[in-house]
Amino acid sequence: MSALTIGFDLDMTLLDTRPGIRATHLALSEETGTYIDADLVVTRLGPPLTQELANWFPADQVEAAADRYRVLYRDHAFEPTVPLPGALDSVAAVRAAGGRVAVITGKYGPNARLHLEHAGIAYDALVGDLWAETKGVALRELGAAVYVGDHLGDIVGALAAGAVAVGVTTGPYGAAELTEAGAHVVLADLTEFPAWLAGYRASDRS
Repeated sequence: MSALTIGFDLDMTLLDTRPGIRATHLALSEETGTYIDADLVVTRLGPPLTQELANWFPADQVEAAADRYRVLYRDHAFEPTVPLPGALDSVAAVRAAGGRVAVITGKYGPNARLHLEHAGIAYDALVGDLWAETKGVALRELGAAVYVGDHLGDIVGALAAGAVAVGVTTGPYGAAELTEAGAHVVLADLTEFPAWLAGYRASDRS
C-alpha cells in the first residue's frame, strides 16, 4: 500500500508571504518606474504572477517583468516570510502518520524551494508554476489523497484530482466561499489540521 500523500498550497496556506511579495513588487515598481499597488496585490494572492503583472504592465512587457520579479524576489521575500500558525505542526503530523508532504504551488518552483528551506518546512515533493486545474494534474500524478489550500483555485485543483479538498480561511476567502466552491471541509487555519487528519485517518481505516 502506498504512503498517504497530502498536498499543501504554499502562499497563505503554509506561509504568510505577503510582506515579501509586497516588498518585491515595490522594488520592481521602483526599478521599472511602473506604478504597482503592492497593498492591493497582496490581497489577491493565488493566480499566476503574470496574471497579476498584466494589471500593471503592457502585455509585451509582462514576461520580462516576471523574470525580473523572480530575481528581485530572492533579495526581498525570504527574510520577512514566516510559517502560518499550525503549518509546522501540520507537516509534522503528516510525517508522523507515515505520510508524504507534497507542496503544489503557483509560485516559481526554485523560489518556492528556497522559501520552504528558509522556513524549515520539510517536504517530499514540490511542483511550482501550477494553478487551478493544472494543480490537479500534479496531485493526481503524485497520488495525493488530500489537498489543502486557501484559494478557490486550490479547491478546483483538489476536485480535479479527485482529492479531498480542505480549505483554510487564512487567505482571501471565507468559509462560505470555500464551501460553495466545493471544499469538503473548511478549517479556520492549520492549527486545526492535525486533529482533522487524525479523524480522517481513523475514518479511512474503519
